[in-house]
Amino acid sequence: MTAPTFTFRPVDAEQDARLLHGWVTEERARFWGMLSATEVEVGAMYAQIAASPTHHALLGCRHGVPLFLMERYDPAADPIGALYPHRRGDVGMHLLVAPIAAGDAPIPGFTREIMRAVQAHLFADPTVRRLVVEPDVRNSRILALNTACGFERVSIVQLPDKLAWLSVCERDVTPSHLSPERWAAATRDLLRKTISEFSHERLLAPEHVGPVSVGPEHVGPEHVGPGHTGTAASDDYRITSDDGRSEYCFTATRRALNHWSIAGQSIRRRRDGEPAELDLLAFVTEFREQVGISDEVLPVYLEELSSTLASACYKLENSRTSAAQLATAPRAGEHPLDYGQRIERAMTEGHPCFVACNGRLGLGLADYRRFAPETGAPVTLDWLAVRRCHAVFTASAGLGYEHHLEAELDADTRHRFAAILADAGLAVTDYLLMPVHPWQWQHKLAITFAAEVARQNIVYLGSGTDRYQAQQSIRTFFNLDRPERCYVKTALSVLNMGFMRGLSPQYMRDTPAINDWLGTLVAGDPQLQRVGFGILREVAAIGYHNATFEAATPVGSPYGQMLSALWRESPLPHLEAGQVTATMASLLHLDHNGDAFVSALIAQSGLTPAAWLAAYLRAYLVPLVHCLAAYELAFMPHGENVILVLENGVPVRILMKDIAEEIVVMGQRMPLPPAAARIRIAVPAEEQVLTIFTDVFDCFFRFLAATLADEGQLPEQEFWRLVAETTSDYQAGAPEFATVFARHDLFAAEFPLSCLNRLQLRNNRKMLDLADPSASLQLAGTLVNPIARFRRPSVT
Repeated sequence: MTAPTFTFRPVDAEQDARLLHGWVTEERARFWGMLSATEVEVGAMYAQIAASPTHHALLGCRHGVPLFLMERYDPAADPIGALYPHRRGDVGMHLLVAPIAAGDAPIPGFTREIMRAVQAHLFADPTVRRLVVEPDVRNSRILALNTACGFERVSIVQLPDKLAWLSVCERDVTPSHLSPERWAAATRDLLRKTISEFSHERLLAPEHVGPVSVGPEHVGPEHVGPGHTGTAASDDYRITSDDGRSEYCFTATRRALNHWSIAGQSIRRRRDGEPAELDLLAFVTEFREQVGISDEVLPVYLEELSSTLASACYKLENSRTSAAQLATAPRAGEHPLDYGQRIERAMTEGHPCFVACNGRLGLGLADYRRFAPETGAPVTLDWLAVRRCHAVFTASAGLGYEHHLEAELDADTRHRFAAILADAGLAVTDYLLMPVHPWQWQHKLAITFAAEVARQNIVYLGSGTDRYQAQQSIRTFFNLDRPERCYVKTALSVLNMGFMRGLSPQYMRDTPAINDWLGTLVAGDPQLQRVGFGILREVAAIGYHNATFEAATPVGSPYGQMLSALWRESPLPHLEAGQVTATMASLLHLDHNGDAFVSALIAQSGLTPAAWLAAYLRAYLVPLVHCLAAYELAFMPHGENVILVLENGVPVRILMKDIAEEIVVMGQRMPLPPAAARIRIAVPAEEQVLTIFTDVFDCFFRFLAATLADEGQLPEQEFWRLVAETTSDYQAGAPEFATVFARHDLFAAEFPLSCLNRLQLRNNRKMLDLADPSASLQLAGTLVNPIARFRRPSVT
């Protein structure tokens, strides 16, 4: 074994003061901030550090000769701790290398050798999980050294004495969250969801093998099967693999809309007659013929499942906030939008229907830690200057480029970006500024668009100063430092849930105009105003046209969607005193103890579960039904696209987002301005009502009803009775739409089952043609409509 290259000893404030004073007062140490300090002041500072329980100073020596100074500190006890989500095991570090002695030549790679020694020394402490550094943004040499030694830049932060690059270095590349115990727990839970949703979509046909217990609820005739007596029951079921060698047994409760509530702990696997370990990837391959997954799709799907499981393991390790704590009202002085971001970080489930819901193919481990919403890591966006002749900026009526930029970027940052262009001999007036996801720049644009960069059609400007938080959609960011500023949505060329998550510059061009049109419609509709329905308008958008790739690829190709961005208004102007926001997806959230966030909200409200649900349905369901009836207008109203406005835990209204890409006008009755023409899509009349049946009833209410029933809050029958009552009350108050209600009968006995996982299993790279979504539908029979039994008698 070789002797260590360096040894470390504590700084002796009295004995080392003269040595350190000589180091810190050299011009090369200007970023240390002590150029004018006296020897006495230096000694006093290190005496103070020696007395601190959270800060330590060490000298690194070779053969007893001090060659560098290293300070170790607890970020939680330092100003930096307030500027990022501190993790258990974080250790801060400062490094100063001694000046070269007179007559000595620099040794190539010596500073990097020192940094590696410091990293090894700190990581020798098994409690240290991550190193945190915050060098001055002007300190290019140390920034380059940090990057070379594995530090990842997180964000630019404003400290009392400097503007700094917060950067982190993980202990190693081993993903600590991937432990056998967490993998087994994540596998069991996602297997539960897989069996449940594949059975719901009739990809699997579980065999009933006997009752377990009889429950008190009765929902509808589709629940009655072998062993049932007309009540919801927990029964045992079995499914057998394609080759007959694997058998899975489990206990499930059959609920409305063919929903399978499966007890995860009940799932048992036997392989060739012997007990076997649960393995989701093996399960999918064992049932590949039954679920109809092709040889081409299967390996990509397995990769998506692996990523989803890995994400679940991370959440199992780190998501420890209880549902009750999440629902707690904002603390004194806390910004009202911080409440919603706290909830956004805590979500542990992706889309409730999709099994492979967190694929994110393309993100590496470091990318995951830096950009995944569940990590809560603050992100600073990169900025580009793009030549005006290749880009298009559009904005809401009356909002110009300069005014918008002034609202979204502080003056210092704009001046810094202008100086970069000027230093390159470029005129700022020839360019537009646009934000870009840091991953997109590093992994796609700097490589795939290299010709555009080389020709200075695209100029990299560096990072902005505002810190953002990734939302559940992963490519949309909320401004943590200036919540009144816009969300920013960026192109991100990763594969997730059936799509490459790019943004089309053609779509961006019309986005603000579509939002203006819809905003005017909503503001002028008395019914929508009564229920407080609003939209978060996409007020500005920018798209870059790469002529080479656009000429070489068909419309809709991911190569034509690599560089665009939009700005969506903040919810802040929509809030009144005492109101906070939360993503509607949170209503399905279960904490690490299995407790539901929705139950915590109900408890906070002081209302009965039925009264709370009635308020929610008025806020959410009524505007969706009204827009279909009045305008043949449909949204994509899944949990992540809806922001709940809460007062004392009660939803009082909703704000819809993701407008221009996901709204559709399905008929010819509604006139549209030319700029909004692309949102008119021909949908057969009999399919238009699926925007309620599928998107609302089957893809959200099915899960919310089950959660409330499982929590003992509300029987399923009562849930659907309230849905029916809300629908009937709205219809009774809108007799002018009687013919529309007859055509789009929300009380029909049954409706087609439209399957989302079937779409992804058929084509997980482009599961839907957004220009013709009707042609892409995967239908599998019908579902019994759970509100049909509550149709009110017609009055003649």
